Amino acid sequence: MAKQTVRATERRLEPSFAERFIEPFTRMRTGVDHLMDELPARWSAFQFPASPVIEMAETDTLYTIDAEIPGVANGDVEIQVDRDTLIIKGEKKEKSHEEHCDYVISERAYGSFERRISLPHDALTDEITAEQEAGMLRIAIPRSKDARSEKRKIEIHSKSAS
Repeated sequence: MAKQTVRATERRLEPSFAERFIEPFTRMRTGVDHLMDELPARWSAFQFPASPVIEMAETDTLYTIDAEIPGVANGDVEIQVDRDTLIIKGEKKEKSHEEHCDYVISERAYGSFERRISLPHDALTDEITAEQEAGMLRIAIPRSKDARSEKRKIEIHSKSAS
């Protein structure tokens, strides 16, 4: 039977190249894990009133835009047209706090918002109408039957080398 020699391995004091390469990523991963643990379970707490969500539909004669603006009073919304851009501005104002009440949690957002929407070339901007009801803003934009498309194909010429 052959003799086996077993040597005690020396304990390394310095990390290997692979450990040194991986270490910053491990620290970053740990940091991200801690950050995610500190975030609330529901993202709804981070819904800022920066931009109302919209749905835009079209028919042969009309574009309609429905914008959700819950909690915004009729007088706190303004609609403008600047060339080919529709601008919806407004503010959701915070109600006065009760002085003797301590809030434990509040997921409501307050503040100004603005949404810019590019209008199609056939939109009749002089005939836009809007109405607001129950947290919804509906904007009707008539379409022009006579508007011609500004879309055209550009021919590409090849430059011959001499």
